[in-house]
Amino acid sequence: MNPLNEVTQQYIREHRTADVRRLALQSRPLAGSGIDFHAACQQIAGRQIIESKIPSWYDRDGLLFPERLALEQCSSEATARYKASLPEGQRFADLTGGFGVDTAFIAARFPQAVYVEKQAELAEIARHNFGVLGLDFIRVHIADGIGFLKTMEPVDCLYLDPARRSRSGKKAVFIEDCDPNLAEIQEMLLAKAKTVLLKLSPMLDIHAALQVLKKVAEIHIVSVENECKELLFLLRKEAPAEPQIICADSKKQAFHRDIFTFSEEKNTVIDCASELQDYLYEPNVSILKAGFFKGLALRYGVTKLHPGSHLYTSGGFIPDFPGRVFRVEAVSSFNRNELKSLLSGIRQANIAVRNFPLSSDELRKKLRLKEGGEAYLFATTLSDGRRVLIKATRIVETVRAPSPSL
Repeated sequence: MNPLNEVTQQYIREHRTADVRRLALQSRPLAGSGIDFHAACQQIAGRQIIESKIPSWYDRDGLLFPERLALEQCSSEATARYKASLPEGQRFADLTGGFGVDTAFIAARFPQAVYVEKQAELAEIARHNFGVLGLDFIRVHIADGIGFLKTMEPVDCLYLDPARRSRSGKKAVFIEDCDPNLAEIQEMLLAKAKTVLLKLSPMLDIHAALQVLKKVAEIHIVSVENECKELLFLLRKEAPAEPQIICADSKKQAFHRDIFTFSEEKNTVIDCASELQDYLYEPNVSILKAGFFKGLALRYGVTKLHPGSHLYTSGGFIPDFPGRVFRVEAVSSFNRNELKSLLSGIRQANIAVRNFPLSSDELRKKLRLKEGGEAYLFATTLSDGRRVLIKATRIVETVRAPSPSL
């Protein structure tokens, strides 16, 4: 992208909060003004996107933004900061640089850093922004990442975020369908770095990935405000026999981490509940993605309702449980009279089903309830096979202190 002239920059400053679609209708009167209208709209839209996605960059004058797609695909500040907490050393290289968000946050922890991107415009935008951000030490290379890998000097950490779109434009989930194909180059990556950090699709099956990737030391399942955002695999030359699984969930930028191994989970034995107690617990999405179910019950002193019902109960309040917490108000079978009593006065509710034969939409239709409101209803199965409907009130949780760095 060419540097913006002063009148274009002034137009951007004056319209930074404007509706870009409405601005597009005003382009004709600007003819002859010297304003690069297309570039101005791109920059205004870009800055509006990063206001919530990368908030510490929002007030940085002089930053340039690429087309919308590159911004939508880049990491958020919260997940970039999380990734930056993982590697360490003297030399870092990002072989799939993109807009450069991950590069910027991770490189800040290293004395030396390299950014590689094959799209020249993206690379030049990143080079410019690194200067604005005081990261001039990052060396920018316009090159194919794998070609660069073959001749580069070894580093302490390599980072890759493979393109997750097939040649036909469809979203790719499997490792072998991404570009580059990590299954083919993982040995080369580990020959060039002590640690390799990979960002993969949050839809990827973890166990399937472990059949493809070798030397996996850690797997991080990263969620923000209970939405799974990233799946990170940390490869090391000296990896343990079994990787650690780190479930990281952020609320208001404070990450809470639960760490376990698959063998720990497999070998854990627990009893399940046949009756509800005073409190109901629903694990966050990182826990659910990881499958940390039995160990979770022991760690937090809660009782699982059923091996296949990922809900928990306790008599006392567990304030630091990693997920949503509810006070149980009533429990009903699906007997018509019991249901009528439990649903008395309820016209709308938030409905969730766990290990239950109907979907939430099907159950809502059957119960004749609108969506939303203050009431929460959970349809699930208890350990003795009984199907029940739980009426609950959500407890607004306090933000947990962030876990110490790994």
